[in-house]
This record gives sequence, structure tokens and C-alpha cells, in this order.
Amino acid sequence: MNEIHAHLATCATEAARVTRGVTPEHLAGPSGCTDWTVRELANHLVLYTAHGLEHRALRTQLPDDLVARDFTADADWPELYDAQLDRALAAWSKPEAWDGDVDFGGGSTVPAPEIVAMLIAELALHGWDLARATDQEFTLPEDTGAYLLDVVERYADMYRQYEGFAAPVPTGADASAFTRALAASGRRP
Repeated sequence: MNEIHAHLATCATEAARVTRGVTPEHLAGPSGCTDWTVRELANHLVLYTAHGLEHRALRTQLPDDLVARDFTADADWPELYDAQLDRALAAWSKPEAWDGDVDFGGGSTVPAPEIVAMLIAELALHGWDLARATDQEFTLPEDTGAYLLDVVERYADMYRQYEGFAAPVPTGADASAFTRALAASGRRP
């Protein structure tokens, strides 16, 4: 298994853990992400970091019914998310998934390892957003935090162009790599 897949699995495990702590009462509350409720954030997380992750490994498009679905309407949505993450991780465990380019949308493609890097950022950053909105912790080991920091710094300008990241915020000199990644994405750890 390659190192990127290991970071992907670590972030997936933590995101799945956080979703199990989301209660029905949390869903209508604010998420901390601009104009999104916790429900909208959770649906975004499920769609792109589980279903989208698998479809990108398989080089297939997300079906319209998934794009429009309210995953949180199912009482067992955290368990379904966890199972879908397992399918996505299994799809990326195949060596051929890492070859070639993957559709990025809008007619552009990126190398497979780079799409996974961006989806790791989605898992970790939105997983942290969901944890924070529901009074939970989201933690990563230092090596995964360092990998995430590299990804965030690499793609920060692009994400800011599409208003996915806010302006970076300062952190202390002794901050962990994960904390620095959060701050570099415009989040206030």
C-alpha cells in the first residue's frame, strides 16, 4: 500500500468516527462553513469523500441521484458512510487506480495521486469542520498532518480562487502540522 493511501485511510477513519457523533439535533445547526448547515456539510462530506472518491478510482461519473440525495435522511447514515468509505478505500487499493489521470470536472484532468491528495484535504478539513460544529475533536497523527499541510499549501491559491479557503490565519510557532494546515486553509483552530 502506498503512503498516500495510508493517509487517506487515516483521514477516512477519523471522518467516519466523527459522523457517528453527529445527532439529529445537530443537523439543523450552523456548520461553520459559509452558509451551510451541519446537514449540508455532512451531505457534502458523504457525497465527495466517499461516493466521489470511489467513482474517481473507477473513472465513472457520480450518478445524478447521488448528487441530489440527502444522505442524512437515513437514520443509519453514519454507518452507511463508513461502509461507502470502505468501498472507496478498496477501489484505491488497486494499483491501476493510481495510473493516469482522473476527471477533475469542467473538462480538465489531474493525475490520480493528486485527486486523492485533494480528497484527503476534503476528508480532513471538512471532517474537522463537522467535528467542530458538533463539539467533537478531529485529530490526525503528525505524519498525516504534515502530508495534509503540504497539500493545503500546494492548492491554497486554487481553493481561494473558488472561495473554498479563506485567507490564512496565524498560528503559534509550536503548532502541529495539522493545526498549521487548518490555519493555512483559513480555519481558526
